Amino acid sequence: MLATLKELDWDFKDSRQSKGLHSIHPYPAKFIPQIPSQIIDTLGCPDGVILDPFCGSGTALCVAQSKGYESIGVDLNPIACLISRVKTTPLSTDFVDAYHHALQVAVELEVDVSSLSNIPNIDHWFKKEIQIEVLKLKTAIGLYRDNTVIFDALRAALSSIIVKVSNQDSDTRYAAIDKNISPQKVYSLFENSCINLSQNLIDFDGVSSSIIINKDILKVSKDDIPKKVGLLVTSPPYPNAYEYWLYHKYRMWWLDFDPQSVKKSEIGARAHFFKRNHHTAEDFFHQMKGTLSLANDVLIDSAYAAFVVGRSKIHGEVIDNAQLIIDGAEELGFNIIGRFDRNMNSNRKSFNLSHANIKKETIVVVQKK
Repeated sequence: MLATLKELDWDFKDSRQSKGLHSIHPYPAKFIPQIPSQIIDTLGCPDGVILDPFCGSGTALCVAQSKGYESIGVDLNPIACLISRVKTTPLSTDFVDAYHHALQVAVELEVDVSSLSNIPNIDHWFKKEIQIEVLKLKTAIGLYRDNTVIFDALRAALSSIIVKVSNQDSDTRYAAIDKNISPQKVYSLFENSCINLSQNLIDFDGVSSSIIINKDILKVSKDDIPKKVGLLVTSPPYPNAYEYWLYHKYRMWWLDFDPQSVKKSEIGARAHFFKRNHHTAEDFFHQMKGTLSLANDVLIDSAYAAFVVGRSKIHGEVIDNAQLIIDGAEELGFNIIGRFDRNMNSNRKSFNLSHANIKKETIVVVQKK
């Protein structure tokens, strides 16, 4: 297996992250689908399901599904779980009728934006006229609460446009700017998102099921994983690189989730590395060891686990996160198959400018004895 993995090209220089199914919702710092595809094809999953303990926007789950494997994804971030559920669940043509109806209802609604007072600094990040139209859409979408599949898809469509219609510069730059977005633009963007969803998920042959668990991976036990696992494929959030909670927090507030609870437990969030008793590389080691301990509990014998991770820079020191994962795996008795570097695109993962010179990721492969 080591020789086979060494011979593979892991760079995928001509790859594109966001096309087709992977384009239905913005999610920076996701890994390109070619990586889990090559891992699955090479390592195989002869029995059981494929597990991604940091599933994010569901890239590995979608790839597994496309190859006929059942999968389980875990993520702390409720937006990630929403996207993953939607991307792995086929839609019927009823969805087209639903989003047309939601648009018609929303336009005629009258809403009270004072109900949004629980969202911090909302007037700074959203113009009042935009708040009104987004709230109208949210209210209309609520009519479909009893139809989980359509309700999730409509909420994902709304979530996908939140940053675009806000004053937030982008999904990778947290600064307020004037975008000159009109109220009508809110509806056209929502409709376009729904069209994209319908084009990718209606008649989608999702014959292999995917289970999504919205939970802190360090609090997940083997009893939470309902099926035996034949392969683990993941790209964990690594320290001080990208703050998922920060860039998705207004999506969470609009959809009635709690971003502060996500911030508190998010692995790698920059805020954890700049407080008085800040996190260190040792914290990441223990977090990965905890994840590996769960893997040891749920993987079948001789099954592989593959981690895709980059280096971090913490207070000026470059941290080899791949080696921390290897160290944790060794302590738990895994066989270390090897580590394989790949050159990554400059627009991937390292949105913290201090990481600008870190251009490589590492695929770590271990095996349960």
